[in-house]
Amino acid sequence: MRRFLVLISALVAGIGFSIIPNSALAAPSYCGLVWGSLDKSDPSHSTAQVTNVRSGRHQCFDRLVIDVAGPVTGYRAAYVGSVTMDASGAPVPLRGDAFLSVTVHAPAYDDAGSSTYRPADRGELARVGGYQTFRQVAWAGSFEGQTTFGLGVRSRLPFRVFTLDGPGGGSRVVLDVAHFW
Repeated sequence: MRRFLVLISALVAGIGFSIIPNSALAAPSYCGLVWGSLDKSDPSHSTAQVTNVRSGRHQCFDRLVIDVAGPVTGYRAAYVGSVTMDASGAPVPLRGDAFLSVTVHAPAYDDAGSSTYRPADRGELARVGGYQTFRQVAWAGSFEGQTTFGLGVRSRLPFRVFTLDGPGGGSRVVLDVAHFW
């Protein structure tokens, strides 16, 4: 009788585990992040100009922020084999084992053609030494109303892109790259 009860208990437990969805058994994602590594974009364009680039470290991701003097909605970010300069197509040298091309659909020059963003060092737009994921942020040019940046990262990791209003009348394009999968 005891063997019969053990057998029935084992069968009931086995049936119970077989109806639990796989998603419930899967390991949780890193920091609860559910981002992927595929291209992300919004095709909208803006006439507001790029004014600054900055970065930050967070517990679960590294962040790149591109400031724009006015409303911006359009961007495109994608992992690429190599980042190239706008217009010329020349390669942008970057440190890292994976490269993100980040394009903001806003110029880095005003209506008179004067630069609105003048990096001191086009190869090092933000100091990212000691960051867990970022390896280098570089300038890739501004041409025909869009501005491109190269981001060298440690490996192809999940990322997200979004826009934020402010400060003041400006806005920001924000790109976060996770530290792990």
